Amino acid sequence: MPFFGMVAGRRRLVAALVFLSCAIGLEGIFAQGAPPVIDNTGSVENPQPTWETQKKARTFVLGVPAPRGQITDRHGRPLAQTRLSYNLAVSFPAPLDWPDKRILDFARQQITLASGLLQRDISVSDESILNHYKNRGVLPLDIVEDLQPRELGVVQRGVTPNLILRQTYVRFYPNGPLAGHIIGYTGREAPLSIRPIENRDLIFSDSQGREGLEQVFDNELRGQVGELYVTYDANGAKMSERMARPPVPGYNVITTLDEEFQRICENVLSEKCERGAIVVVEVATGEIVAMASHPGFNPNEFVPVVKPAVFDAYNNDEAAPLVPRAYRSAYPPGSTFKVFVGLAALASGAITLRDKFNCPTSFSVGNHTFANWKKTGAGNLNFVEALTQSCNTWFYQVALKTGAAPIIDYSNRLGLGKRTGIPLRSENSGNIPTDDYMLKVHNRKIKSGDVANMAIGQGDVLVTPLQMAQAMGAIATGGVLHQTRLVKQVQGLDNKVIAAYSNRIREQIPIDPNINAALREAMQDVVYDGQGTAHRAQVKGVRVAGKTGTAQWGPTDNQRTAAWFAGFLPAENPEFAFAAVYEGKPNDNTIHGGSHAAPMISAAFSKIYDVIKIRKGESVASEGEPDNVAEDSSSVDESN
Repeated sequence: MPFFGMVAGRRRLVAALVFLSCAIGLEGIFAQGAPPVIDNTGSVENPQPTWETQKKARTFVLGVPAPRGQITDRHGRPLAQTRLSYNLAVSFPAPLDWPDKRILDFARQQITLASGLLQRDISVSDESILNHYKNRGVLPLDIVEDLQPRELGVVQRGVTPNLILRQTYVRFYPNGPLAGHIIGYTGREAPLSIRPIENRDLIFSDSQGREGLEQVFDNELRGQVGELYVTYDANGAKMSERMARPPVPGYNVITTLDEEFQRICENVLSEKCERGAIVVVEVATGEIVAMASHPGFNPNEFVPVVKPAVFDAYNNDEAAPLVPRAYRSAYPPGSTFKVFVGLAALASGAITLRDKFNCPTSFSVGNHTFANWKKTGAGNLNFVEALTQSCNTWFYQVALKTGAAPIIDYSNRLGLGKRTGIPLRSENSGNIPTDDYMLKVHNRKIKSGDVANMAIGQGDVLVTPLQMAQAMGAIATGGVLHQTRLVKQVQGLDNKVIAAYSNRIREQIPIDPNINAALREAMQDVVYDGQGTAHRAQVKGVRVAGKTGTAQWGPTDNQRTAAWFAGFLPAENPEFAFAAVYEGKPNDNTIHGGSHAAPMISAAFSKIYDVIKIRKGESVASEGEPDNVAEDSSSVDESN
């Protein structure tokens, strides 16, 4: 079904059509005054423009780029639009037969006038001026692009027949940095050629998707170039100009994102961490409603072209703001991985829900001793108790009893170690180590020590926040892994659906109801039981199920910590699956999943459910303590 039923959405689209039909401003495309003389060696059907003066009149054709389609959230709210922009340009009088000195003197005079009007320096090289005059002088020479509103008002009062305004299209991101990694940005496809003008040349440069959805759906967003016919008489005077075929706007890309949810998650990240990510997936459909990475960037700074100083500032920033951590960064998952290890052990029959294993302070595998994060033993524990307390030594034993194969199999079936398939380039596949991988990287097969590391989500295990949210969605549904989706559909200006990406099941994992119930019980106890590690994840009025994780990666002298909290809610009837990562500074050992990642989820969903209530017409209670808070509300942090 179309997603532009909203009145506001239709008004935006009608505005785009009006822009096409009347706002191109043909007098702004060409110089005001007499244009240069054009040769007439062809017909309207086959025009061949040259710079030589002939006796006959002629008509030639130029292309008018189309405005790109919109990118919107799931409700039709715009995330990327096309707006009208004004360039300040120099128009050269006809005939184009001046010597170089006169050309440069004239251009410099106009540039000086423009600098005075705008009160800023304008830099245009002599080479650029001469190349344009000799090869493309029929078109104005842009000297300032994308005038600001204040500048436009000043220039409009000071234009002359030779210093004119030209209208062009520019991409605009109305929410600034919101979802910038996902939406991406556009750039000028290529500068207008310096060769002699030819038929079908564009009157201004078209834009091209460079990153994110702008890049992947570039063909759909572009639209169809229009045709402008211009006729000159034998003396070089413009006789007529006609839009023979108006440009057709590009298709609109409707994402699964919820603008309000996305903003909430980005705000929480900016308030609570320097680097991190939050992903929220709709459990019933696999649709991504929020996928936030922090720090981010403002795609408006890349349009129409990014200034070198701006790009260098982003590129040289140690926090890597151009990297979308939610799907392009993979981290060791730490103890969040115990959910999947437990599922593999129980579903494969290696252990039962009644089996108990000791939880000592350490456990030896070969010549290596693996420590528990707790300094005291916890006695004999069953699965629910072990996951609640996140006992490392319990999971070492269970993983070794289970073996690597079932853990690898269930991890893969949950979508870990492989790309989710969202339409964004460079998605990280993560890694679930296999014998082939270990032979290639470490020149050996998986050993017992590797299985022990795998048990607590360390070693060579790597997972993206998006993969983690996807896997938790499968746990929430009792084994149904939906195809994760970021785009709902592509549709035309008339609301006709061009392409739809419907809900489909990617994997059906058989999970015994008793095992599923135990997983839900344990993940709720992580949040609400006195022995749990995620008390600070609680949300007022909504019961949360999840698992914390704290994992280290990188060289020993510069080790970083990834603090995780992942799960789903409401626990009894899940609507959303989520994953949050707090990326700590090097050698900071105070970072833990319970103390840093869990509060981000609490903050995000407290606000998300307020939005949901408002949409349902329900009142929103004032802020207070979460419901069902454990008596001992101090969060217990695990180191793995």
